Amino acid sequence: MLFLQLFYAFFKIGLFGFGGGYAMISMIQGEVVTRHAWLTSPEFTDIIAISQMTPGPIGINSATYVGYTAVVNAGYSHAWGILGSIITTGAVVLPSFILMVLISRFFLKYQKHPAVSSVFSGLRPGVVGLLAAAALVLMNGENFGTANVQIIVSIILFVTVFIASYRFKANPILLIVLSGIVGYLVYR
Repeated sequence: MLFLQLFYAFFKIGLFGFGGGYAMISMIQGEVVTRHAWLTSPEFTDIIAISQMTPGPIGINSATYVGYTAVVNAGYSHAWGILGSIITTGAVVLPSFILMVLISRFFLKYQKHPAVSSVFSGLRPGVVGLLAAAALVLMNGENFGTANVQIIVSIILFVTVFIASYRFKANPILLIVLSGIVGYLVYR
């Protein structure tokens, strides 16, 4: 039953996950933490951090890690956890694959049509909203700390990395390494 629930939940996420992996984060959190309680909030935060650091799309990486963790948390063995990873990864990718196959010819033929352009113009604000929701999901005690000093340092680090990335186009890998060093020094 758990495997069918995982497939259904991640198929829905894949079907309505417009805007890419970051837009899916709030949907994944809603399903796996809030609705089904397959993971705790700290576990989900850790999965998002790992998903951001590993190669590949964050939505697919998150699905893989969530599938494994949810199955193992339910009391199954690690081998069944791997099956959970395969199911959730396949489920989150399947809708996009099916839709791309079905609409690729239609889109190429009608991409300049005003109705199609209008639909995509309407989707853009929705995607921005999903990205904002993902950012709000990650603004919690696990990411910003609970002590006043930790919160202040986290906010300063956030603003500094944002400015370095957005304004000065700093290397993201360097920013991750430097943030890790600062985190180690502040939170140990």
